[in-house]
Amino acid sequence: MPRYRRLLLLGVPIILGQLGVIIMGFADTLMIGHHSTDELAASAFVNTIFNLVLIFSAGFASGITPVVGALFGRGDNRGVGAVLRDSLAANVSVALLAMLVMLAIYPLLPYMGQPAELLPYARPYYLVQVASLPFILLFYGYKQFTDGITDTRIGMWILLGSNVLNIICNYILIYGKCGMPELGLTGAGISTLFSRVAMCAVFAFIFHRTGRYKSFREGFSASRVSRTGMGKLYSLGLPLGIQTALESSAWSLSAIMIGWLGAIPLAAYQITVTLGNIGYMAYLGMGSAVAVEVSRYTGASQFGEVRAAVTAGAHLLFAQAFLTGVLLFLLRNFIPSWFTDDAEVIAVVQTLVIPLIIYQFADAIQINYSNALRGLADVRALMYISLAAFYCLALPVAYLCGFTLNMGVVGVWMGFPVGLFTVAILFRWRFGVCLRRIERENTII
Repeated sequence: MPRYRRLLLLGVPIILGQLGVIIMGFADTLMIGHHSTDELAASAFVNTIFNLVLIFSAGFASGITPVVGALFGRGDNRGVGAVLRDSLAANVSVALLAMLVMLAIYPLLPYMGQPAELLPYARPYYLVQVASLPFILLFYGYKQFTDGITDTRIGMWILLGSNVLNIICNYILIYGKCGMPELGLTGAGISTLFSRVAMCAVFAFIFHRTGRYKSFREGFSASRVSRTGMGKLYSLGLPLGIQTALESSAWSLSAIMIGWLGAIPLAAYQITVTLGNIGYMAYLGMGSAVAVEVSRYTGASQFGEVRAAVTAGAHLLFAQAFLTGVLLFLLRNFIPSWFTDDAEVIAVVQTLVIPLIIYQFADAIQINYSNALRGLADVRALMYISLAAFYCLALPVAYLCGFTLNMGVVGVWMGFPVGLFTVAILFRWRFGVCLRRIERENTII
């Protein structure tokens, strides 16, 4: 029981913070959907492209976890502060590169096979999302640091506060309230940008101007950006970023396929993905707690505790998946109308709920073991397994079912359970192999 309690104390604040991210997306989708269906479809198109970048960025930033966990477990707070400096520098470099890539993609939007009427809405929304990238990556740097030292509540409160700000600004800018012009989807993008700037600014103020992290700030101030330190973070962060991007890009490419079917299926896809992300972010929060515990116990060579923490994480995540599935099933006829009044969109969403429920369990278990491997710093295996499962299996199944077998949007969606069940099995196997290897190496030493 103490292991479950510790994971819950670490994981629940992360879960609430992650759900805050989803609430932001939920609010955008809800408000945009009631403004116009075309804007909802345009947001789905742009968000599927940007989700790839954001998830890669979050994965890259999470490379700090095993480094911070090991140093914190040894009581080296100054060393943790130095790692944070390297992490922020590495994150900024990734943000600048991501901005260049996304600006290079921008002229290609008309050639991605999407309905032409969506482009006037998609273009300005896309550019505002580009402008927000440096701020979200800096925020990730601070948040991964606080999570790694087991102070998970601070990130939660900042994320929840930013959601309140985003919802208020959405209401004002989308619908043109308080004397502001009615900006629709562009207003939602500006609101998201403003909330991300605020998140970054608040986190930076708390770290640099308060006494909360004084011992860590001493190491931060005394150090300089280290090529060796940044190199280590790149070696951990890039495979993690690629692994999460591979998984996310499977969804993005599937969304592009669904766009070939028209604006109605694409709008339904956006609503369904928003629902699925609620479960995903909750699982990711508990998985992050597993990674923190694994890195801390591995640094102390307490391998029995590593196994116990991962097993407890699997139990908690399975319970989360079960609860998510039950709620989705019970509310399947009511939730779609929260997002849109379009009867055609609602009907398509209702057909996608059952496949969504099916893959919740695989998603939860693969997150548990992918984070266990992250805590062990065995990150390259995650990348290779994801590449094989999603690109060699899930996407071909999606195209086969959706177009060759003429199952439409439901068929495309069926690629997701196939890919997630595959990675769940392979991550579980890899965790056992990796932990036994580390144990043998420590025994020899």
